Amino acid sequence: MEIRQAWPGDLGAVGQIYGHHVTGGVATFDERPPSLADWRSAYWKIAATGLPFLVAEDDGRVVGYALAKPWRDRPAYRATAEESIYLAPEAAGRGVGTALLTRLLDDCARTGISEVLAVVVDTGDPASLRLHRRCGFVETGRLARVGRKHGRVLDTVLLQCSLESWSSRALLGSA
Repeated sequence: MEIRQAWPGDLGAVGQIYGHHVTGGVATFDERPPSLADWRSAYWKIAATGLPFLVAEDDGRVVGYALAKPWRDRPAYRATAEESIYLAPEAAGRGVGTALLTRLLDDCARTGISEVLAVVVDTGDPASLRLHRRCGFVETGRLARVGRKHGRVLDTVLLQCSLESWSSRALLGSA
């Protein structure tokens, strides 16, 4: 498996991965998958900020992606980003999420980001929360009953990772 910077040619696969989660799950509150044009627009906006947009490629196939975008547009937030990570169903449980998220945090730290936030839907499946905690995120808040999708009422959990002393090598014990 290779973790690399995404390219425009990857956006169809990225859209398929995200579309699976939009239509079949509650991990995102989007109710319609973004179009390829929407993905292109998002890609170029992220590229303009210098923040990472990564894909995990396994045997020539994109099986996951992770991106960072500015948390808010006000200048005082310039060192804070929000991350988003999604995997193809067959990539779950294989270390793809950990590889993507640690590389994303490494790349964010290199760009001068000091705080990375994640807004995770509490789906009842602990996998995403476990992944984020494993990568150094701590829970900083919960918004109760803010989402309604597929007949469910859902909370979101706000998580934060401070990168000022970030080291994926130390975190993962591979120093």
